[in-house]
Formats: sequence, structure tokens, C-alpha cells
Amino acid sequence: MTLTDPLSPLMEFDDVEPAEDCICGGCNARRRARLHAAPVHEGGHAAARSVRRRAAVLMAAVGTAIGGGAAAAGTATAAPVPGPTPGGTSTGRSQTPQGEVSGLYGQAPGARTFAAPRIAAAPVTRAQIIQRAQTWVDQGVPYSMSRYWSDGYRQDCSGFVSMAWGLGSSQTTWTLPDYAERIAKNDLQPGDILIYNNPANPQAGSHVTIFGGWADSSRTKYVAYEQTGPSTKKRSTPYAYWNNSGGYVPYRYTGLSAGSNDGGGTSTTAFPGADKFGPGADNAYVTRLGQLLVQRGGARFYTTGPGPRWSEADRRATQAFQQAQGWRGSEADGIPGKDTWDYLVNGKGRNIDGGTPLPPPPPPTTGGSAFPGAQYFGPGQSNEHIRRLGEQLVRKGFGGSYSVGPGPRWTESDRRAVQAFQLAQGWRGGEADGYPGPDTWRRLFS
Repeated sequence: MTLTDPLSPLMEFDDVEPAEDCICGGCNARRRARLHAAPVHEGGHAAARSVRRRAAVLMAAVGTAIGGGAAAAGTATAAPVPGPTPGGTSTGRSQTPQGEVSGLYGQAPGARTFAAPRIAAAPVTRAQIIQRAQTWVDQGVPYSMSRYWSDGYRQDCSGFVSMAWGLGSSQTTWTLPDYAERIAKNDLQPGDILIYNNPANPQAGSHVTIFGGWADSSRTKYVAYEQTGPSTKKRSTPYAYWNNSGGYVPYRYTGLSAGSNDGGGTSTTAFPGADKFGPGADNAYVTRLGQLLVQRGGARFYTTGPGPRWSEADRRATQAFQQAQGWRGSEADGIPGKDTWDYLVNGKGRNIDGGTPLPPPPPPTTGGSAFPGAQYFGPGQSNEHIRRLGEQLVRKGFGGSYSVGPGPRWTESDRRAVQAFQLAQGWRGGEADGYPGPDTWRRLFS
């Protein structure tokens, strides 16, 4: 064997023993690869292997001398390590081996200044995330769990997301949630991700894709950006993935720059989050939801309220509104998502029952205490129930917020007076939101 030809096919670099004290990307990657490699049995070819190792070490030294350096071990031109690949056909595969948390170009966490950070890097917009993902698609970056692309990120699925999010290190599917918050399917927007972690084998089977937008109106398919064999892909993918679909969880990067949530709206119209609704929820957003649903034709679902405590009436009214928009299945589950909230607060879409108007207000009672319904109170409302409410608050000693009135048009003075009365009952949080419910009305008029 001659050592004068650095491209000789006889040079088997995969047999090189990585130096224990070397922190370069090549040795670092080889040490990780050896942890997962099949055992090598010594035999009659031991001498030949020894020669190859010495030759390879010599060639590495020569390469360093002529300027290749440690960085050459992790260049973009290196061939990917063969291995199983996910996706690809309609049946799909998800055997996606991934490396461990590592710094840029393969430096181990803690080495020099390349330690993997535990906080988000510089803020990034959704557009930047998708643009970065597209660069790997355009370059056809080959899949590898031990190689690093020219931008410094590991060439596996989690390294791809780390690159797109602009993290200062290559993470794994198990650590990416440290930089994100869990969201609902209905909240997915371009730049968010879908993670599946395989507890039986964390390094094989786990996978992550970047959500690029819905591919159909029924939201059964989406555009997925993903790093998978043989190279980076952008393709229409069934939600949530070709297999293990029920195990994928949507996440949103917490380092998104301000204003990049695409339609978050103002403080009064922004979707508060799916965690504010459903069984056990008790807050002012539930009251607001009920009021909006009543205005859109959902009054028949409420025998009392709406109020701050989530009830079956809220779920049924929400579901009826979702179905009125033509949504079915999980899109009409009775739990409001971002689209449902957007339609309600901005007056979009169709009313429940095809636009059936609200029933006319009942005439004011003369001495009774029956609650007329939450739909008659709140911004934009004007009726005699509001005047009666204000006059009773004044009689009870809670009229300090009124400079004029009370009158039939709902004002902030009405809300503050109601809230003062509710606080006097010892109520807090969503129970003292300033909007009368059955309990407020009963105590006020008793």
C-alpha cells in the first residue's frame, strides 16, 4: 500500500481509532458512532487493520498540515452514514437514528465555547424558519446522525430543526421541547414542529418535522419539511405522519420574535390558548366564549349563564358553531381553537342554525329575580336589562363607578360596578370578571 495517494480506495477511515483527547468534529462523531456500532471481532486481518489505521492517522496529519484541519472531518461533502430512513412511500418508515446533543460542527457540550445552551438563541420569525428549512431542501443535504453540514448543524432530523430555529447547538427530539411550548393541532402555523419520541428506543424511531402549512382545507395533510434519508425533503404528509401518527405532539418555538405569530390580534381578540377551555376550566375567557356563541345563535344551549365555569352547554354550543362552518370530526369537537375564536370575535362565518337570529329580549320583570341571560350584557349591548342592573347596583351601594347613568347601553362603568359587587361576595379571578351571571344576578336582586 502506498501513502502517496490520499484518495486511495484502500484507505478505510472508518477503522481509525478516535483520539480520546481530541475535540474535533471528526473524532467526536467517530466516538459517538462507535457507541452504536456492531462489535468488531479480532481475527486474521488484525495486522492489515493496524496498517490501515497507521496509514489513516498519517494521512490525517498530512491533511491538517495542508490546511484541512479538524473542520474537514465534518464538511458537507462527506458521505452520509448508511442507515434506516423514515417516510418515503405511502406506507412510510420512521427508523430515524439521531445523535446526541452537541455543539456546532460536532463539538461536545462543554468543550471550549460550544456548549449546548439551555435557553433560546436570537429571536427568529416564522418566515426565517421556513427559509432556513428550504435551504437544506435546495441543497439536498444528505441524512446522517454523525456528520455536520457546512452551517455546523448535525445532518439528522433534530439537527435540521435546530438549524431552522437558529439554536446554538444540535438538539434531539427529547430536548427540543425545552425550547418550545406545547400547542394544539388547530394552533399549528408555519415554523412549528411535530415531535414523536419512541420511548422503547430513543435514538431509533423518534422523529421531528417542521410544519409548513396545511395542504388541504380539511386539515388532513400538511406540508412537512424534514431531514430523512436520503436527503432533506419537503412534501405533502398525512397528519401527523405516515406512521405513529397518534404519538406526534405539536410544539411552538418560544424564541419567535414579536409579531411572528401571524394573526395573534390585540389583547381583546387574541386567542388565549386551548388550555383556557374544556372540563375544569374556570375563567373569564369561558364567559366571553359563551357570550359570543349566544350572539351567534347559541342561546338555546344555555339554561343559565354563560358563566366562567366550563359546562356541557359551552361544549355543545361551540360544536354547533363549528359544524355551522362545515367543520367535521376533530375540527368540530366542541373545544375552541384559534380558528373558532377568530371566527367568533371577528364575526366571520355562518351563525348557528344558518343564521337564526337571537330571540327577542323578554320584557323586564317587575319584582322577579330571574336572570335574563348573559347575552344581554357586555360590549355593544343596549337594552333595559342593563339599565335595571345598574340601578340595582346603585341601590346596593356599588354605584361609585358611574359618572352618569346608569343607562341602557353597556359601558365600562357597568362592568366595574358589577365587578365591585362580585369582589364584595369574596369571588376572585374569573368569578369576578365584571359580567353578571346567574349567581351575581340572584344575590344582587335577592
